[in-house]
Amino acid sequence: MTTLKILPLGDSALVCEAGTAPSLGAQRRVWHVASLARDWPDVREVVPGMNNLTLLFDPLATDQESLAERLREAWQSQPPTGDVGRDIEIPVHYGGQHGPDLHDVAKHARLQPKTVVQRHTAPEYIVYFVGFQPGFPYLGGLDESIAMPRRAEPRLTVPAGSVGIGGSQTGVYPLTSPGGWQIIGHTASALFDPAASPPALLAPGDRVRFTIASLDL
Repeated sequence: MTTLKILPLGDSALVCEAGTAPSLGAQRRVWHVASLARDWPDVREVVPGMNNLTLLFDPLATDQESLAERLREAWQSQPPTGDVGRDIEIPVHYGGQHGPDLHDVAKHARLQPKTVVQRHTAPEYIVYFVGFQPGFPYLGGLDESIAMPRRAEPRLTVPAGSVGIGGSQTGVYPLTSPGGWQIIGHTASALFDPAASPPALLAPGDRVRFTIASLDL
């Protein structure tokens, strides 16, 4: 079992960090503790992250020591078995104007661009957490052979729907923004719609598969 480190964040919040490298097992425990903590009446907000969990609490209703003890007990409890999310398929236009960094990723991996696409579409990814911008999914499960560091100089504008690789993870930009991930494709799927319920397409625990909508190599 992964260990737990609990740190104060001001006088009304605690940050819990899993003492291990990011993994699906650690994330499942983060999700489990988050689901329990949402029912605690003295907790105002629960924010699961990558390998960590932040709790905002009412300092008039509890104290950091008492809450930390409950967190340790929750961390020791057994997460439910089985899948916790949905299956989502995202079609992607790979390469060309949609994926300006595909050839750079292929060169870095010493592979053909088509092979990079094949390896990117092969796994079933798990949404570890959603952050950076509304609806941005950090997906675990990327083939290590196509992992690549972020760009040395981030782009000022990355179009909404861009599919990228950043280190050992892959993700999709829900909104147009600056960004430094290696862009290998683009999807027309809406990752974030403020008028929808829920507004984000993906949630932690969802399972994602990318499919090939087109190839421009």
